[in-house]
Amino acid sequence: MRRLNILTWHTHGSYLYYLSHVPHDFHVLAKPGRPPGYGGRCGPFPFGPNVHDLPAGQAHEREFDCILFQEDHHWEKDQYEFLTLAQRALPRIYLEHDPPGIAVTGGAMPRQAWPTDTRHLVDDPGVLLVHVTPFNALMWDSGRTPTRVIEHGVAIPPGVRYSGELERGLTVTNHLARRGRRMGADLFAALRAELPLDLLGMGAAELGGLGEIDHPALPAFAARYRFLFSPVRYSSLSLSTLEGMMAGVPVVALATTEMATVIEHGRSGYAVTDARELAPCMRALLAEPELARRLGEGARRTALERFSIARFSADWDAALRHVTSQDAP
Repeated sequence: MRRLNILTWHTHGSYLYYLSHVPHDFHVLAKPGRPPGYGGRCGPFPFGPNVHDLPAGQAHEREFDCILFQEDHHWEKDQYEFLTLAQRALPRIYLEHDPPGIAVTGGAMPRQAWPTDTRHLVDDPGVLLVHVTPFNALMWDSGRTPTRVIEHGVAIPPGVRYSGELERGLTVTNHLARRGRRMGADLFAALRAELPLDLLGMGAAELGGLGEIDHPALPAFAARYRFLFSPVRYSSLSLSTLEGMMAGVPVVALATTEMATVIEHGRSGYAVTDARELAPCMRALLAEPELARRLGEGARRTALERFSIARFSADWDAALRHVTSQDAP
């Protein structure tokens, strides 16, 4: 079966990097100056030769096998601005990265407004809607659009393994200050006041954090910390958390969304819904390096079994060949 030509966008750089492990060619829209969402082949990611810059104004001249949308404005605006009528009739996939949420523009949220009642933007039986976690698929009302779950797959540089030498915890979250309670900014602030916690990611300096580290260096950096802390109340599963687990780093997290199925309490880390239990869990890992190492080995086993890049690549290859009617015999 031949390689496919996929048109997509640079929405999440680390996800695009892992997607590029799929054995097809990805043409990524770029605009002058490479503004957010239109960076093409950019950033610190070690993309292979199958990831191609595509100036947005040239997209209508190219031939593709599939269009892979990743954000609402791709679907609502970009396809009409950059693609021809024939290209818009090609096989299409919408990759939904997030769980549903209710946008509130003013006043109190109506009592009947729940994330579970959020209809997805795409309502088309001719499109495949891909969710990145089973929890997200459960929560979205996907209407008549066929759906598929493709769980994350990650890979870390060879030889990166947990040492836990730093008696500190690490949180990896972009723009935590502006994302508030949903991402657990309040929990992070409260716990950092009494425990040694560092913050890494875009905008981390706003909260006195460490700033950013290029994606290829992140697993080795995180592996020196005693544990990872995910304060997230409601979001998709973090790739950086899975990368840390792949290296053998134990995780302390809230047992919400898909994380409740990833961290096995007392075996691969600690996952709780009572925020009062977070600090005792962290103190135990700081005080007992061997406990942290044992739980980290459990985290690594989970990551290897459930989030391997080989499984991820095979799942995406199957989805792309399905929508383009090139299923393997």
